[in-house]
Amino acid sequence: MLHYYAFKNFQSFRERTVVSMEINRKAPLHGWQVTSRAGHRLSTVLAVMGANGAGKTAALKPLAFAEWFIAQSFNAPPESTIPLVPHLLGGIEPTEIELEAEDDEGVVWRYELIANERQVLREALYRKRERFNYVFIRILDAVTGLYSIKQQGFDFNPAEARKVRSNASLIATAAQYGVELAQKIRRLNFASNVTVSGRAHFATPQLTYSAEQFGKDELLRAQMSKLLSSWDLGLSNVMVKDFERDQADGTKLKTWLAIGQHKVIGGEFSLLMEQESSGTQSAFVLLSRILPVLSYGGLALLDELDSDLHPLMIEPILELFASHTTNPTQAQLIFTCHTPEVLDLLQKSQVLFVEKVDCASRGYRADEIKGLRSDDSLRAKYLAGALGGVPQL
Repeated sequence: MLHYYAFKNFQSFRERTVVSMEINRKAPLHGWQVTSRAGHRLSTVLAVMGANGAGKTAALKPLAFAEWFIAQSFNAPPESTIPLVPHLLGGIEPTEIELEAEDDEGVVWRYELIANERQVLREALYRKRERFNYVFIRILDAVTGLYSIKQQGFDFNPAEARKVRSNASLIATAAQYGVELAQKIRRLNFASNVTVSGRAHFATPQLTYSAEQFGKDELLRAQMSKLLSSWDLGLSNVMVKDFERDQADGTKLKTWLAIGQHKVIGGEFSLLMEQESSGTQSAFVLLSRILPVLSYGGLALLDELDSDLHPLMIEPILELFASHTTNPTQAQLIFTCHTPEVLDLLQKSQVLFVEKVDCASRGYRADEIKGLRSDDSLRAKYLAGALGGVPQL
C-alpha cells in the first residue's frame, strides 16, 4: 500500500510537494480507511481537485513516472533522455522524487531518486525494520562520471551493477539479471491513464485493450458486466469475443471485441462497445483499470475519473474501494475530478487541493487548512472559494 509520494522541481511544481495517503490516528473514523499490515492507518482513496491548468494532472505524473522508471526504464533506448521536465524557473536543479509504500507482507520500503533528463544523480532503496536501512545507494561521481554503488542484501553482481546506464533504474536493470528482490519490486500492480506526457485520452484502441483484459479473465469480465448492468446504462450483459484477422504479411492477429446486450420487450439486441454511448464506453474502460487492482491488489492512478460520467456515478465507483467485499486486497485509488459532489463523500484527509500562483503549482490536503472543522461542509466552502483550488472567473 502507498503511504505517500513526494516530488520537487517537477513540471509546474517547483517546491517540494507531498501527496499522502496517511491518516492521523486522532481523525474520526470514516469510510475508505484501513489499517495496513504494518499498522499504518491509510486511506484507500484520494481525490485531487483544482481549477483547469492548476496542476492536477501534473500532481499525478511523478508517481506514474516512478512506476515506469522502476519497472521499465531498462527497456528505453540507451541513448534516450529521461522523460523529466523540471519547472521552467528551476534552472539547472534536478528533479527529486520519493515514495514510501509497504508490500503484502507489511514490509515498508522507501525509494528516492534525484535525476535530470540526462542522467540519474542519486538513486536509493531503503527497507524498514526497526528503522530504515539502505538496500542500495547509487551516487554519480561528478568528476569521473561513474557510479558508486553500495548494497545490503540486494545481491546484484557488483561488476554488472557498475555498468548500469545513466538513464535507467538500478532496480529495472537488476531485474534483467535475475535479481529476485528487483523482480519482486518491479512487479507492481499499477493501473493508470497517466503518463509523463499527460492523460491518455479516450480512444477506440483503449476499448480493444480493455476488451482483451476482460477476455482473458472471466472473473473480471463477470464483475464488469454486473456493474455496468446495475448502473442503469441500458445493458443486460457485456460479452467479450476474440477473432483473428489477416495482416499484410500473411499472419493472423487476434483481436478482442466487447459486445453489449440490451433486453427489450419481445427479445434483445446487441451493439459493439464502439457503438455504445460515450458514458458507457468510458465506464467500460474505467473498470478495466479499477477491477484488476481491486481483485489482485495495487493502486489505480486515474486522471479525470468523472470524464463522460454523470456525477451520481462517482459514489458507486468510490464505494468499490470502501467495502472489504469489493476491496479485499486494500487496493487504493488516486484520482482527479471536477465533480464537487465528491466532497460530500470524503473527509478532509482524503482530498488534495491544487492551485497555481505565479506560474507555480502547489498542493495541500484539506486537513492542512487552518480553521477548517471536521463538521464543515467541504463542498459548500470549496464552491464559495474558501478552500482555494477554484477558477477565478
